[in-house]
Amino acid sequence: MSRRPEPAQADDAVRHHLSPTLSLDIDPLIENPDTRIVVCCGSGGVGKTTTAAALGLRAAERGRKVVVLTIDPARRLAQSMGIDSLDNTPRRVKGVDDSAGGELHAMMLDMKRTFDEIVEAHADPERAAAILSNPFYQSLSAGFAGTQEYMAMEKLGQLRSRDEWDLIVVDTPPSRSALDFLDAPKRLGSFLDGKLIRVLLAPAKVGGRAGMKFLNVGMSMMTGALGKVLGGQLLKDVQTFVAAMDSMFGGFRTRADATYKLLQAPGTAFLVVAAPERDALREAAYFVERLAAEDMPLAGLVLNRVHGSGADRLSAERALAAAENLEDSRIVDQGDGKAGLRNSPDTYGSSESPARNVTDGGSPATEGDTSAAPDDPAAEGDAEAERSVDRLTAGLLRLHAERMQLLSREQRTRDRFTALHPEVAVAEVAALPGDVHDLTGLRDIGERLAAGRPELPETP
Repeated sequence: MSRRPEPAQADDAVRHHLSPTLSLDIDPLIENPDTRIVVCCGSGGVGKTTTAAALGLRAAERGRKVVVLTIDPARRLAQSMGIDSLDNTPRRVKGVDDSAGGELHAMMLDMKRTFDEIVEAHADPERAAAILSNPFYQSLSAGFAGTQEYMAMEKLGQLRSRDEWDLIVVDTPPSRSALDFLDAPKRLGSFLDGKLIRVLLAPAKVGGRAGMKFLNVGMSMMTGALGKVLGGQLLKDVQTFVAAMDSMFGGFRTRADATYKLLQAPGTAFLVVAAPERDALREAAYFVERLAAEDMPLAGLVLNRVHGSGADRLSAERALAAAENLEDSRIVDQGDGKAGLRNSPDTYGSSESPARNVTDGGSPATEGDTSAAPDDPAAEGDAEAERSVDRLTAGLLRLHAERMQLLSREQRTRDRFTALHPEVAVAEVAALPGDVHDLTGLRDIGERLAAGRPELPETP
C-alpha cells in the first residue's frame, strides 16, 4: 500500500498547476478556416456562455466572420456584448476590432419561433396557419421535453446551410445533463415514430368513410380511454395536430439526421467546459466518453474558474502553525513551553509583573510602595497596536491556508480526470473576482484561454 505524501511533498503537488499530457491550443483551432462549428458543452453553471462568447470575440478579431448562438435565458451574453437584447435573428456586435476583416454576430435561441419557422417553411400557408393555431402545437412548441435541445440543433442546421458565417459557436442548453443536446434529435424522432402518434394518425391516413368507420369501431375503446385521461378537447386537438403535421414528420427526422452528421463532420469541434469540481468533471468525463462513442470530434477540455496563488510556497500547514503562534505566542515562544509559563513569576493577565515591581533606581519595590512608576500609556498603545497587527496577520494566514487547501482539492480532482482521459487536451482559465460584463472582460477570458494559464496577471 502506498504511503501518504509528507507535508512537503503535498506542498509541491499544490505548487505546480495541472500539467496534462496535451495542452489545448485555442488560437489554431478558431483560426483554422476548416473549423466551421465549435460546440461548447458541459453541465450547467460552469461558464459555457462566457466561454462561447469569448471564443467568438477572439475569432472575430482574428479575421473570421462569426455568429454565436446562445441558449442562455439569463441574457448575460447580450449584456456582455453591449446589446440591449438578443432574439432569433443574428445581430452584429459593435465595438469589435475589425481591422483583420472579421465580424461578430450574436443571437439567442427562441425555441417557439424556431419551431414556427420550420412549420412555415415546410407547409403550405393554409396548413401552416392550422398548425400554428392548434392548442396542442402551441403547448408542444413552448415546453415539450427535449424541444429546446432539438430546436437548438435545428437552428444550428439553418445557420450552417446559409453559409453566411465562417464560424458558428454554439452555447448548448443549460440542461440537467450535458448529454441532452446529443440525444434530442433521436428522442424527437422516437416521439414522432411512437405508437401513440401512429394510432392517432391512422384514421387520417385511411380517409373517408373507411377512416371514420375505423375511428368509430377500431379506436372507440382507445379514444375513450385517452379522452378520460387527456380530456376530449385535448384529444381532438392532438388528432388535428397530428393530421396536419403528417407530411412534415419525415422532414423532422431527415433534418435531425443531417444535423447529427454535421456534428460528426471534420469541420466541427466540441469543447467540453467544466469547473475543477467533482460533479462538473464527472459530467465532463461522461461527455468525453459519449463523444468518443458517437465518433464526434473533441477538441479538448476548458477548465474554468481555476484558483491560483502567488504565495503557494507557503503551505497550508505552515500558515496555520504561524497563525497559531501569533495568536498564542506566550506558549509557542516559551523555551520551556507551558512548563516555562507555569514556573514564570509573570502571571498572564495579572496586574503585577516583575517589571512593574522594580523602582526607577533598580531596587525592588516594597509591598504597598506608592512610589512605583505608573504604566506608560504610549507603551501600552504600542503593545495594543502590535497585538492588532498580529491578529490581522493571523487572519490572513488562515485565509491563505484555506486557499491552499482549495488548490489541493482542485489539483486532486483534475488529476483524477486526466488519469482517466490523458488523451484530452486541457486549457485552464483562472477564477476571476467578478462576473464578465463587457467586451474587455471577454477579451481577457479569450487571452487566458489561448495562453492556457490559470494564474492571474502580475500587477505592475
